[in-house]
Amino acid sequence: MLKPDSESPPNEITVNIAMAGLLWRDRTGRSVSDEEIIGLVSKFGECGVFPSVVRLTQLITKLCRTGKSDRAWDVIHNVMKLGGDVQAPSCNALLAGLGRQQNFQKMNKLLAEMKENGIQPDIITFGILVNHLCKFRRVDEALEVFEKMSGERESDDGFSVKPDTILYNTLIDGLCKVGRQEQGLGLLEKMKLEQGCAPTTATYNCLIDGFCKSGEIGRAHELFDQMNKEGVPPNVITLNTLVDGMCKHGRINSAMEFFNEMQGKGLKGNAVTYTALINAFCNANNIDKAMQLFNEMSKAECSPDAIVYYTLISGLTQAGKLDDASFVATVMKKAGFCLDIMSYNILIGGFCSKNKLDEAYEMLKEMEQAGVKPDGITYNTLISYFSENGDFMTAHRVMREMISDRLVPTVVTYGALIHAYCLVGKLDEAMKIFRDMSSGLRVPPNTVIYNILVDALCKNRKVEVALSLMDDMKDKGVRPNTNTFNAMLKGLKEINWLEKAFELMDQMTEHACNPDYITMEILTDWLSAVGETEKLRSFVQGYEVSASTA
Repeated sequence: MLKPDSESPPNEITVNIAMAGLLWRDRTGRSVSDEEIIGLVSKFGECGVFPSVVRLTQLITKLCRTGKSDRAWDVIHNVMKLGGDVQAPSCNALLAGLGRQQNFQKMNKLLAEMKENGIQPDIITFGILVNHLCKFRRVDEALEVFEKMSGERESDDGFSVKPDTILYNTLIDGLCKVGRQEQGLGLLEKMKLEQGCAPTTATYNCLIDGFCKSGEIGRAHELFDQMNKEGVPPNVITLNTLVDGMCKHGRINSAMEFFNEMQGKGLKGNAVTYTALINAFCNANNIDKAMQLFNEMSKAECSPDAIVYYTLISGLTQAGKLDDASFVATVMKKAGFCLDIMSYNILIGGFCSKNKLDEAYEMLKEMEQAGVKPDGITYNTLISYFSENGDFMTAHRVMREMISDRLVPTVVTYGALIHAYCLVGKLDEAMKIFRDMSSGLRVPPNTVIYNILVDALCKNRKVEVALSLMDDMKDKGVRPNTNTFNAMLKGLKEINWLEKAFELMDQMTEHACNPDYITMEILTDWLSAVGETEKLRSFVQGYEVSASTA
């Protein structure tokens, strides 16, 4: 049929039958590649026949969904070049694909080519463009497109499309997500003036969310009252947005009052509502109220989801109520949910902090049986526990297990061991681990590690070794802080090395390390005793000494 001298050349019906069969997802028989289909469209085009708008749109959508937007671009342009009928739906499918790839240059080019070829864009065309610009926070460009399409800005595009509610909502949401909710309010007022374009619940939800995120809870409530006056019904998303906003800005009691009020009016909360409230009460250490809400959920025919359980387990563990946390974990498993690695780590950490090693091991065993592999946090928790309790042999064994599990020890891992060795006065072992950090597995020590060692060395009158560590910090580009200098100054005071102390005071100034009340306590006592108060005065000049701890 496709031969130049064929007695039965293909027509539009032929194309559409072939395309329908080839594009059917569950086709049986020989698998046909995308390239073969593209080639067939090209051959049909050479015969002067083309797929219908529906079939061409299906092909473009298929190519874009599989990440072949460049080939989709070629197909559309080939059809245009051969004189085929390309309409807005096919271009829209390509615009959506280009939008997912953030290829805004080609999106604008396609829009310009639509004008050149007399293809009239529709509201969906502009909706796709505005949606993707907003999604990637290019809100000013989205506003420009909106103003051009609605005729508010002079343009040579020659397009004029009346915006609909969805387009307004997309723009308002985009503005609110970048903290420009006041502009969003302006669009709301403009929207009300458009005929047949009334604000919806989604419109108000976007604005309420924007004001809640910026901490303007009062403005969010005003909008809530306004939507009620205008007869726009709030939904569970409205409820959740306000409850979450109030909880995150410390207005937990107001959130509870609002929640109870809405329930009284028939607007029931869901798992998201309860999670926000439970999380807020856990953070405020009001575990009893969090448990009360958890128990209310089942009575309200609102099944807790995994996040509710995770939130409660975390809150109970942090409050030291490990039995309750274990009970909630058991209830969670009975409800068909599995503990995640974060929950296991929280529970293991809780048991370790309470010296309940058997329970921690039981949890570790259960975790492995459930197919959840320990991660770096699991191992660091155990290493820290054994190190703090002086069981260095077990701590090193756990560290070897960590490495055999192909997990690289971090600065936290080494820090736990170094700190524990320093606490029991085993400075040689601490220094050995410090050297291993930098050489063997190449974990660069940070300021905290250096501070632990400098402090321990100075307390043991090994001031010169501590000073060499400060030189090492400089060589490795690790910035000392006020705690580093305080530890060093204490050590120098013990051996009355005044010249070196003056050098360190100059270094503090160079590094812009503000002296705190500890620095001042050390220097005032020492420099006053040796008659160097003028040196102290010039050092303090220009600094604001922090007395917050005092």
